[in-house]
Amino acid sequence: MENQYLIDGKQLSDKALERKHELENCPSSRTDCMTYTEGMEHIESDIMDKVLSEMKEYDYSKYTAKDVLAALQHRNCSVEDFKALLSPAAEPFLEKMAQKAKLETEKHFGNTVYIFTPLYIANYCENYCIYCGFNCYNDISRMKLDYKQIEHEMSVIAKSGMEEILILTGESRSMSSLEYIGEACKLAKKYFRMVGLEVYPVNTDEYRFLHDCGADYVTVFQETYDIHRYEQLHLLGRKRIFPYRFNAQERALKGGMRGVAFSALLGLSDFRKDALATALHAYYLQRKYPQAEVSLSCPRLRPIINNEKINPLDVHERQLSQIIFAYRIFLPFAGITVSSRESENFRNGIVKIAATKVSAGVSTGIGDHESKYSGEKQVGKKGDEQFEINDTRSFSKMYSDISSEGLQPVLNDYLYL
Repeated sequence: MENQYLIDGKQLSDKALERKHELENCPSSRTDCMTYTEGMEHIESDIMDKVLSEMKEYDYSKYTAKDVLAALQHRNCSVEDFKALLSPAAEPFLEKMAQKAKLETEKHFGNTVYIFTPLYIANYCENYCIYCGFNCYNDISRMKLDYKQIEHEMSVIAKSGMEEILILTGESRSMSSLEYIGEACKLAKKYFRMVGLEVYPVNTDEYRFLHDCGADYVTVFQETYDIHRYEQLHLLGRKRIFPYRFNAQERALKGGMRGVAFSALLGLSDFRKDALATALHAYYLQRKYPQAEVSLSCPRLRPIINNEKINPLDVHERQLSQIIFAYRIFLPFAGITVSSRESENFRNGIVKIAATKVSAGVSTGIGDHESKYSGEKQVGKKGDEQFEINDTRSFSKMYSDISSEGLQPVLNDYLYL
Protein backbone atom coordinates (compact mmCIF):
# COMPACT_ATOMS: atom_id res chain seq x y z
CA MET A 1 0.00 0.00 0.00
CA GLU A 2 2.95 2.28 0.67
CA ASN A 3 3.90 2.15 -3.00
CA GLN A 4 0.40 3.08 -4.10
CA TYR A 5 0.47 6.17 -1.92
CA LEU A 6 3.68 7.25 -3.59
CA ILE A 7 2.16 6.83 -7.04
CA ASP A 8 -1.06 8.62 -6.26
CA GLY A 9 0.65 11.54 -4.56
CA LYS A 10 -2.36 11.88 -2.24
CA GLN A 11 -2.99 10.94 1.37
CA LEU A 12 0.67 10.18 1.89
CA SER A 13 1.32 7.88 4.82
CA ASP A 14 3.52 8.97 7.70
CA LYS A 15 6.17 6.56 6.45
CA ALA A 16 6.07 8.09 2.96
CA LEU A 17 6.40 11.60 4.37
CA GLU A 18 9.35 10.46 6.47
CA ARG A 19 10.93 9.05 3.31
CA LYS A 20 10.37 12.35 1.47
CA HIS A 21 12.04 14.26 4.29
CA GLU A 22 14.92 11.79 4.34
CA LEU A 23 15.49 12.09 0.60
CA GLU A 24 15.52 15.89 0.77
CA ASN A 25 17.84 16.16 3.74
CA CYS A 26 20.09 13.10 3.67
CA PRO A 27 22.04 12.60 0.41
CA SER A 28 23.56 9.37 1.73
CA SER A 29 20.08 7.78 1.72
CA ARG A 30 19.73 8.16 -2.05
CA THR A 31 20.61 5.64 -4.74
CA ASP A 32 23.86 6.32 -6.58
CA CYS A 33 22.73 8.19 -9.70
CA MET A 34 25.45 6.62 -11.86
CA THR A 35 24.74 2.97 -11.02
CA TYR A 36 22.32 0.95 -13.13
CA THR A 37 19.55 -0.81 -11.24
CA GLU A 38 17.90 -4.16 -11.92
CA GLY A 39 16.39 -4.55 -15.38
CA MET A 40 18.23 -1.61 -16.94
CA GLU A 41 20.05 -2.52 -20.15
CA HIS A 42 23.69 -1.41 -20.36
CA ILE A 43 24.95 -0.72 -23.88
CA GLU A 44 28.56 -0.16 -24.92
CA SER A 45 28.83 3.45 -26.02
CA ASP A 46 31.42 6.19 -25.64
CA ILE A 47 29.09 9.07 -26.46
CA MET A 48 28.29 9.99 -22.85
CA ASP A 49 31.97 10.23 -21.96
CA LYS A 50 32.63 12.45 -24.99
CA VAL A 51 29.77 14.80 -24.20
CA LEU A 52 30.51 15.10 -20.49
CA SER A 53 34.22 15.65 -21.16
CA GLU A 54 33.50 18.48 -23.61
CA MET A 55 31.03 20.05 -21.19
CA LYS A 56 33.44 19.85 -18.26
CA GLU A 57 36.21 21.54 -20.23
CA TYR A 58 33.95 24.26 -21.65
CA ASP A 59 35.04 27.66 -20.33
CA TYR A 60 32.77 30.06 -22.15
CA SER A 61 34.37 33.09 -20.50
CA LYS A 62 37.51 32.68 -22.63
CA TYR A 63 35.80 33.40 -25.96
CA THR A 64 36.04 36.85 -27.50
CA ALA A 65 34.24 38.85 -30.15
CA LYS A 66 37.00 37.81 -32.57
CA ASP A 67 36.19 34.12 -31.95
CA VAL A 68 32.49 34.74 -32.55
CA LEU A 69 33.03 36.65 -35.81
CA ALA A 70 35.40 33.95 -37.04
CA ALA A 71 32.79 31.28 -36.26
CA LEU A 72 30.16 33.20 -38.24
CA GLN A 73 32.47 33.45 -41.25
CA HIS A 74 33.22 29.73 -41.43
CA ARG A 75 31.23 27.76 -43.97
CA ASN A 76 30.92 24.78 -41.61
CA CYS A 77 30.49 25.26 -37.89
CA SER A 78 32.98 23.25 -35.82
CA VAL A 79 32.50 22.25 -32.20
CA GLU A 80 34.87 25.05 -31.23
CA ASP A 81 32.85 27.54 -33.30
CA PHE A 82 29.67 26.33 -31.60
CA LYS A 83 31.21 26.93 -28.19
CA ALA A 84 32.00 30.50 -29.21
CA LEU A 85 28.44 31.08 -30.43
CA LEU A 86 27.05 29.93 -27.06
CA SER A 87 29.37 32.19 -25.09
CA PRO A 88 28.50 35.58 -23.57
CA ALA A 89 30.80 37.12 -26.17
CA ALA A 90 28.23 36.24 -28.86
CA GLU A 91 25.34 38.19 -27.31
CA PRO A 92 26.22 41.48 -29.09
CA PHE A 93 26.12 39.61 -32.40
CA LEU A 94 22.62 38.10 -32.19
CA GLU A 95 21.53 39.88 -35.35
CA LYS A 96 24.40 38.37 -37.33
CA MET A 97 23.69 34.97 -35.79
CA ALA A 98 20.03 35.28 -36.74
CA GLN A 99 20.92 36.10 -40.34
CA LYS A 100 23.21 33.08 -40.65
CA ALA A 101 20.70 30.82 -38.88
CA LYS A 102 17.94 31.95 -41.25
CA LEU A 103 20.07 31.12 -44.29
CA GLU A 104 20.78 27.62 -42.93
CA THR A 105 17.10 27.05 -42.14
CA GLU A 106 16.01 28.06 -45.63
CA LYS A 107 18.72 25.88 -47.18
CA HIS A 108 17.60 22.73 -45.36
CA PHE A 109 13.90 23.32 -44.62
CA GLY A 110 12.76 25.98 -47.06
CA ASN A 111 9.91 27.99 -45.55
CA THR A 112 8.19 25.05 -43.87
CA VAL A 113 7.03 24.79 -40.25
CA TYR A 114 5.83 21.46 -38.86
CA ILE A 115 2.85 21.32 -36.50
CA PHE A 116 2.06 18.60 -33.96
CA THR A 117 0.21 18.22 -30.70
CA PRO A 118 0.98 16.33 -27.48
CA LEU A 119 -1.49 13.93 -25.88
CA TYR A 120 -0.98 13.08 -22.23
CA ILE A 121 -2.66 9.75 -21.50
CA ALA A 122 -1.58 9.37 -17.84
CA ASN A 123 0.05 11.50 -15.15
CA TYR A 124 1.04 8.89 -12.57
CA CYS A 125 4.73 9.02 -11.72
CA GLU A 126 7.15 7.12 -9.52
CA ASN A 127 9.97 9.67 -9.69
CA TYR A 128 10.64 12.47 -7.26
CA CYS A 129 11.91 15.30 -9.48
CA ILE A 130 11.44 18.45 -7.48
CA TYR A 131 10.76 20.78 -10.46
CA CYS A 132 8.03 18.66 -12.12
CA GLY A 133 4.30 18.89 -11.53
CA PHE A 134 3.88 15.12 -11.98
CA ASN A 135 6.40 14.19 -9.27
CA CYS A 136 5.21 11.40 -6.97
CA TYR A 137 4.94 13.61 -3.87
CA ASN A 138 3.00 16.44 -5.53
CA ASP A 139 -0.65 16.53 -4.42
CA ILE A 140 -2.43 16.66 -7.77
CA SER A 141 -5.39 14.95 -9.42
CA ARG A 142 -4.04 11.75 -11.00
CA MET A 143 -5.65 10.07 -13.99
CA LYS A 144 -4.99 7.36 -16.56
CA LEU A 145 -7.10 7.18 -19.71
CA ASP A 146 -8.52 3.81 -20.68
CA TYR A 147 -8.33 2.69 -24.31
CA LYS A 148 -11.80 4.01 -25.13
CA GLN A 149 -10.90 7.41 -23.71
CA ILE A 150 -7.57 7.45 -25.55
CA GLU A 151 -9.28 6.75 -28.85
CA HIS A 152 -11.88 9.43 -28.16
CA GLU A 153 -9.19 12.02 -27.44
CA MET A 154 -7.37 11.00 -30.61
CA SER A 155 -10.48 11.21 -32.73
CA VAL A 156 -11.21 14.72 -31.42
CA ILE A 157 -7.67 15.83 -32.24
CA ALA A 158 -7.66 14.15 -35.68
CA LYS A 159 -10.90 15.88 -36.68
CA SER A 160 -9.07 19.21 -36.35
CA GLY A 161 -6.75 18.15 -39.19
CA MET A 162 -3.71 17.28 -37.09
CA GLU A 163 -1.60 14.45 -38.55
CA GLU A 164 1.22 14.13 -35.98
CA ILE A 165 0.80 13.32 -32.31
CA LEU A 166 3.21 12.98 -29.41
CA ILE A 167 2.03 10.51 -26.75
CA LEU A 168 3.16 11.26 -23.19
CA THR A 169 2.79 9.61 -19.81
CA GLY A 170 4.14 10.22 -16.36
CA GLU A 171 7.05 7.92 -15.57
CA SER A 172 5.21 5.11 -13.80
CA ARG A 173 5.81 1.71 -15.30
CA SER A 174 3.28 0.12 -12.93
CA MET A 175 0.47 2.47 -13.97
CA SER A 176 1.50 3.02 -17.61
CA SER A 177 2.85 -0.36 -18.65
CA LEU A 178 4.77 -1.01 -21.85
CA GLU A 179 1.72 -2.87 -23.19
CA TYR A 180 -0.53 0.09 -22.34
CA ILE A 181 1.73 2.48 -24.25
CA GLY A 182 1.95 0.01 -27.14
CA GLU A 183 -1.83 -0.17 -27.44
CA ALA A 184 -1.97 3.64 -27.43
CA CYS A 185 0.50 3.62 -30.36
CA LYS A 186 -1.70 1.16 -32.27
CA LEU A 187 -4.72 3.41 -31.73
CA ALA A 188 -2.73 6.46 -32.81
CA LYS A 189 -1.82 4.81 -36.12
CA LYS A 190 -5.54 4.69 -36.96
CA TYR A 191 -5.73 8.49 -36.79
CA PHE A 192 -2.26 9.94 -37.41
CA ARG A 193 0.57 9.52 -39.89
CA MET A 194 3.31 10.33 -37.39
CA VAL A 195 3.45 9.02 -33.82
CA GLY A 196 6.03 10.17 -31.32
CA LEU A 197 6.64 9.03 -27.75
CA GLU A 198 7.79 10.90 -24.68
CA VAL A 199 7.60 8.24 -21.98
CA TYR A 200 9.96 6.66 -19.46
CA PRO A 201 13.18 5.26 -21.03
CA VAL A 202 13.13 1.53 -21.81
CA ASN A 203 15.48 -1.16 -23.12
CA THR A 204 16.30 -1.81 -26.80
CA ASP A 205 13.91 -4.73 -27.20
CA GLU A 206 11.14 -2.68 -25.61
CA TYR A 207 11.74 0.20 -28.01
CA ARG A 208 11.53 -2.36 -30.81
CA PHE A 209 8.15 -3.49 -29.47
CA LEU A 210 6.86 0.11 -29.35
CA HIS A 211 8.16 0.73 -32.88
CA ASP A 212 6.31 -2.38 -34.09
CA CYS A 213 3.18 -0.96 -32.42
CA GLY A 214 3.46 2.19 -34.53
CA ALA A 215 5.86 4.62 -32.86
CA ASP A 216 8.11 6.56 -35.25
CA TYR A 217 10.33 8.57 -32.95
CA VAL A 218 11.28 9.05 -29.31
CA THR A 219 11.88 12.20 -27.29
CA VAL A 220 13.83 12.09 -24.02
CA PHE A 221 14.63 15.13 -21.91
CA GLN A 222 17.94 14.69 -20.10
CA GLU A 223 16.78 17.75 -18.09
CA THR A 224 20.37 18.71 -17.21
CA TYR A 225 23.71 17.22 -18.21
CA ASP A 226 25.34 18.48 -15.02
CA ILE A 227 25.60 15.23 -13.03
CA HIS A 228 25.91 16.96 -9.65
CA ARG A 229 22.84 19.11 -10.33
CA TYR A 230 20.99 16.13 -11.81
CA GLU A 231 21.59 14.20 -8.59
CA GLN A 232 20.25 17.11 -6.51
CA LEU A 233 17.05 17.38 -8.56
CA HIS A 234 16.16 13.71 -9.07
CA LEU A 235 15.81 12.18 -5.64
CA LEU A 236 13.81 9.01 -6.25
CA GLY A 237 12.87 6.60 -9.03
CA ARG A 238 14.42 5.13 -12.16
CA LYS A 239 14.87 8.60 -13.61
CA ARG A 240 17.57 9.20 -11.00
CA ILE A 241 19.94 6.90 -12.94
CA PHE A 242 21.74 9.39 -15.18
CA PRO A 243 23.52 7.09 -17.69
CA TYR A 244 20.44 4.96 -18.36
CA ARG A 245 18.52 8.08 -19.31
CA PHE A 246 21.42 9.48 -21.32
CA ASN A 247 21.65 6.38 -23.53
CA ALA A 248 17.89 6.15 -24.17
CA GLN A 249 18.06 7.69 -27.65
CA GLU A 250 20.76 5.25 -28.73
CA ARG A 251 18.72 2.29 -27.47
CA ALA A 252 15.71 3.68 -29.35
CA LEU A 253 17.67 3.79 -32.61
CA LYS A 254 18.94 0.27 -32.01
CA GLY A 255 15.30 -0.70 -31.51
CA GLY A 256 14.33 0.59 -34.95
CA MET A 257 13.04 4.10 -34.27
CA ARG A 258 13.76 6.36 -37.22
CA GLY A 259 14.05 9.54 -35.20
CA VAL A 260 15.11 10.77 -31.77
CA ALA A 261 14.87 14.13 -30.02
CA PHE A 262 17.08 15.66 -27.34
CA SER A 263 16.59 18.37 -24.76
CA ALA A 264 17.78 19.97 -21.57
CA LEU A 265 15.27 21.86 -19.47
CA LEU A 266 16.95 25.24 -19.67
CA GLY A 267 17.24 26.95 -16.31
CA LEU A 268 17.88 23.92 -14.13
CA SER A 269 21.64 24.44 -14.28
CA ASP A 270 24.18 26.42 -16.29
CA PHE A 271 22.20 26.86 -19.51
CA ARG A 272 25.22 27.42 -21.74
CA LYS A 273 26.82 24.14 -20.71
CA ASP A 274 23.48 22.30 -20.93
CA ALA A 275 22.91 23.69 -24.43
CA LEU A 276 26.40 22.59 -25.46
CA ALA A 277 25.84 19.08 -24.11
CA THR A 278 22.41 18.74 -25.72
CA ALA A 279 23.70 19.59 -29.18
CA LEU A 280 26.82 17.43 -28.81
CA HIS A 281 24.66 14.51 -27.68
CA ALA A 282 22.70 14.80 -30.94
CA TYR A 283 25.85 15.49 -33.00
CA TYR A 284 27.81 12.44 -31.85
CA LEU A 285 24.82 10.13 -32.06
CA GLN A 286 23.97 11.28 -35.58
CA ARG A 287 27.56 10.64 -36.67
CA LYS A 288 27.35 7.12 -35.24
CA TYR A 289 23.90 6.48 -36.76
CA PRO A 290 23.86 8.59 -39.95
CA GLN A 291 20.41 7.30 -40.93
CA ALA A 292 18.85 8.79 -37.79
CA GLU A 293 16.66 11.87 -37.90
CA VAL A 294 17.61 14.09 -34.97
CA SER A 295 15.89 17.07 -33.46
CA LEU A 296 16.30 19.40 -30.52
CA SER A 297 13.79 20.96 -28.16
CA CYS A 298 14.45 24.20 -26.30
CA PRO A 299 12.15 24.27 -23.26
CA ARG A 300 12.54 26.64 -20.33
CA LEU A 301 11.19 26.03 -16.85
CA ARG A 302 7.52 26.85 -16.33
CA PRO A 303 5.42 27.14 -13.15
CA ILE A 304 3.77 23.93 -11.85
CA ILE A 305 0.83 23.17 -9.56
CA ASN A 306 1.80 23.79 -5.92
CA ASN A 307 4.90 25.70 -7.01
CA GLU A 308 4.16 28.77 -9.10
CA LYS A 309 7.50 30.46 -8.40
CA ILE A 310 9.61 28.26 -10.66
CA ASN A 311 11.36 30.41 -13.25
CA PRO A 312 14.22 29.69 -15.67
CA LEU A 313 17.54 30.58 -14.07
CA ASP A 314 19.13 33.40 -16.10
CA VAL A 315 17.50 32.18 -19.34
CA HIS A 316 15.55 35.05 -20.83
CA GLU A 317 14.24 35.32 -24.38
CA ARG A 318 17.48 36.87 -25.55
CA GLN A 319 19.51 33.94 -24.22
CA LEU A 320 17.00 31.44 -25.59
CA SER A 321 17.29 33.07 -29.03
CA GLN A 322 21.07 32.80 -28.87
CA ILE A 323 20.85 29.08 -28.08
CA ILE A 324 18.39 28.41 -30.92
CA PHE A 325 20.48 30.36 -33.44
CA ALA A 326 23.62 28.51 -32.34
CA TYR A 327 21.82 25.16 -32.61
CA ARG A 328 20.76 25.93 -36.18
CA ILE A 329 24.22 27.05 -37.27
CA PHE A 330 25.92 24.01 -35.69
CA LEU A 331 23.31 21.41 -36.71
CA PRO A 332 21.71 22.85 -39.86
CA PHE A 333 19.93 19.57 -40.70
CA ALA A 334 18.32 19.07 -37.27
CA GLY A 335 14.73 19.89 -36.46
CA ILE A 336 14.27 22.50 -33.73
CA THR A 337 11.08 22.54 -31.68
CA VAL A 338 9.88 25.52 -29.67
CA SER A 339 7.01 24.49 -27.43
CA SER A 340 3.96 26.21 -26.01
CA ARG A 341 6.03 27.01 -22.92
CA GLU A 342 7.00 30.13 -24.91
CA SER A 343 4.82 33.09 -25.81
CA GLU A 344 2.88 33.52 -29.03
CA ASN A 345 5.02 36.49 -30.05
CA PHE A 346 8.28 34.66 -29.45
CA ARG A 347 7.20 31.60 -31.40
CA ASN A 348 5.89 33.71 -34.28
CA GLY A 349 9.30 35.33 -34.56
CA ILE A 350 11.54 32.33 -34.06
CA VAL A 351 9.90 30.20 -36.79
CA LYS A 352 10.90 32.84 -39.31
CA ILE A 353 14.55 32.34 -38.39
CA ALA A 354 15.51 28.97 -36.97
CA ALA A 355 12.74 26.88 -35.39
CA THR A 356 11.09 24.29 -37.63
CA LYS A 357 8.44 22.73 -35.42
CA VAL A 358 5.74 24.00 -33.05
CA SER A 359 2.98 22.45 -31.01
CA ALA A 360 -0.61 23.64 -31.22
CA GLY A 361 -3.88 22.91 -29.44
CA VAL A 362 -1.82 21.95 -26.41
CA SER A 363 -2.99 20.55 -23.10
CA THR A 364 -0.59 19.13 -20.52
CA GLY A 365 -3.52 17.73 -18.54
CA ILE A 366 -5.33 14.42 -18.94
CA GLY A 367 -8.65 13.88 -20.70
CA ASP A 368 -9.65 17.42 -21.63
CA HIS A 369 -9.30 17.65 -25.41
CA GLU A 370 -13.08 17.50 -25.89
CA SER A 371 -13.49 20.83 -24.10
CA LYS A 372 -10.33 22.33 -25.57
CA TYR A 373 -11.13 21.49 -29.20
CA SER A 374 -14.93 21.73 -29.28
CA GLY A 375 -15.60 24.27 -26.56
CA GLU A 376 -18.02 21.90 -24.87
CA LYS A 377 -18.06 21.70 -21.08
CA GLN A 378 -15.75 19.10 -19.57
CA VAL A 379 -17.64 16.04 -18.33
CA GLY A 380 -16.13 13.60 -15.85
CA LYS A 381 -12.72 13.46 -14.19
CA LYS A 382 -9.69 15.33 -15.49
CA GLY A 383 -6.04 14.88 -14.56
CA ASP A 384 -3.94 17.89 -13.57
CA GLU A 385 -1.33 19.48 -15.81
CA GLN A 386 2.41 18.84 -15.80
CA PHE A 387 3.16 22.56 -16.16
CA GLU A 388 1.49 25.79 -17.27
CA ILE A 389 1.63 26.54 -20.99
CA ASN A 390 2.09 30.04 -22.38
CA ASP A 391 0.87 29.88 -25.97
CA THR A 392 -2.71 28.56 -25.98
CA ARG A 393 -3.45 28.81 -29.71
CA SER A 394 -5.60 26.16 -31.34
CA PHE A 395 -4.42 24.14 -34.32
CA SER A 396 -6.49 26.21 -36.77
CA LYS A 397 -5.21 29.50 -35.33
CA MET A 398 -1.61 28.29 -35.44
CA TYR A 399 -2.03 27.10 -39.03
CA SER A 400 -3.53 30.45 -40.01
CA ASP A 401 -0.85 32.48 -38.24
CA ILE A 402 1.98 30.53 -39.86
CA SER A 403 0.41 30.90 -43.31
CA SER A 404 -0.11 34.64 -42.82
CA GLU A 405 3.64 35.05 -42.28
CA GLY A 406 4.36 33.58 -45.71
CA LEU A 407 5.46 30.24 -44.26
CA GLN A 408 4.16 26.80 -45.20
CA PRO A 409 2.55 24.76 -42.39
CA VAL A 410 3.41 21.07 -42.76
CA LEU A 411 1.38 18.34 -41.07
CA ASN A 412 3.36 15.35 -42.28
CA ASP A 413 6.30 14.69 -44.58
CA TYR A 414 6.66 10.94 -44.25
CA LEU A 415 4.59 8.17 -45.82
CA TYR A 416 4.98 4.46 -45.14
CA LEU A 417 4.72 2.38 -48.34
